[in-house]
Amino acid sequence: LPYTLIYVLNVCYVFFQTSIIRQNQSELTEFILTGFSELGDLQILLFFVFLLVYLTTLMANATIMTVIRLDRALHTPMYFFLFVLSCSETCYTLVIVPKMLTNLLSTIPTISFSGCAVQLYLFVGLACTNCFLIAVMGYDRYVAICNPLNRATCMQLVLASSFCGFLISMIVSILVFSVPFCASNRINHFFCDISPVIKLGCTDTSLKEMIVFFLSILVLLVPLVLIFISYIFIVSAILKISSVERQYKAFATCASHLTVVIIHYGCASFIYLRPTSLYSSDKDRLVAVTYTVITPLLNPLVYTLRNKEVKTTLRKVLSRCSYS
Repeated sequence: LPYTLIYVLNVCYVFFQTSIIRQNQSELTEFILTGFSELGDLQILLFFVFLLVYLTTLMANATIMTVIRLDRALHTPMYFFLFVLSCSETCYTLVIVPKMLTNLLSTIPTISFSGCAVQLYLFVGLACTNCFLIAVMGYDRYVAICNPLNRATCMQLVLASSFCGFLISMIVSILVFSVPFCASNRINHFFCDISPVIKLGCTDTSLKEMIVFFLSILVLLVPLVLIFISYIFIVSAILKISSVERQYKAFATCASHLTVVIIHYGCASFIYLRPTSLYSSDKDRLVAVTYTVITPLLNPLVYTLRNKEVKTTLRKVLSRCSYS
C-alpha cells in the first residue's frame, strides 16, 4: 500500500505539472542557469574539483551500501536506516551534480522548462525525505537503548518519510511552477531551486512564498525538535547504564548522527528558513554547494570513520576481495 501511494503521488505530480507546463509553454521553453558563469575560465577547474568529489561520493555511498548488504552482523535498524540514507543521498546528487558538471563546460548553460520542474520536484522530495530519515534515525538511537525497532516498523518509517517528503515536494513544485514566467528566463543559480525560480514570476508570489516558508518550518524545525527531545531521553538512558565502556559506546554511536544533523539542518535552515526577499545569490550558491556536493560526501565518511563496526567489516570485505 505505501509503495502504491508513492506511485500514485508521482503520477498526480506528472499530471498537474504537464498542465502547468502547457500553460507556460507559449511564454517560456527553457531557463538559463547562470550558476558560476562569472568565474570564466575557473569553471574548468571547478569542473574537475566537483567531478572528483562527486565520484568519491558515489564510491563512498556504494561502499557503505555494499558493506551493510554483505555483512549480516550489520542487519540492524541503525544500519538499515544508514543504507537507505546512503541510497537517498546517491539519488540526491544524481539530480543536481551531473547537470551542473555539464553546464560548467557549456557556453550557454540551459535547462528545459520541464527538466527544471522535474529537477526541483526530485531535489525537494529527496531533501525532505532525508530530513525525515535523519529524524527517524534519532528516534532509533533512543529506542535502540530501550526497545529496538523490528524490521516491519523500520520499513514503515522509511516509506512514511518518503511519502511525506514527495507529498510536500509536489505541493511546492505546483506552487512554484504555477507562477507565469514572462519577465526573464535567467536563474541566478546552478540548479532549479525554489527561491531563484519563483523570483522570476511576473505576478505577486507573496502568498505562495509564505506557504513554502511554513512547509520549510514543518520539514526542518519539527524533525529538529523531535531529534532534540530524542536526545534528552537518550542522554538520560545512557547515564543510567552502569558500565562506563557501554556508556562510551552509546555516546560514540550518537556522535556520528549528531554530526550529520548539525551539517544537514544547519545548511538547510540558512537557505530555507527565511523570506525569499532575503535571497542572496552569492552566499546562497556557496551554501548550496555545501549541501548538494560536500554534505553527501561527508555523511558516509562521518559514519564510516567514527564507527568501529563498519571499519572492521570494511577491512573484512577488502581482505576477501584481495584474497580472491
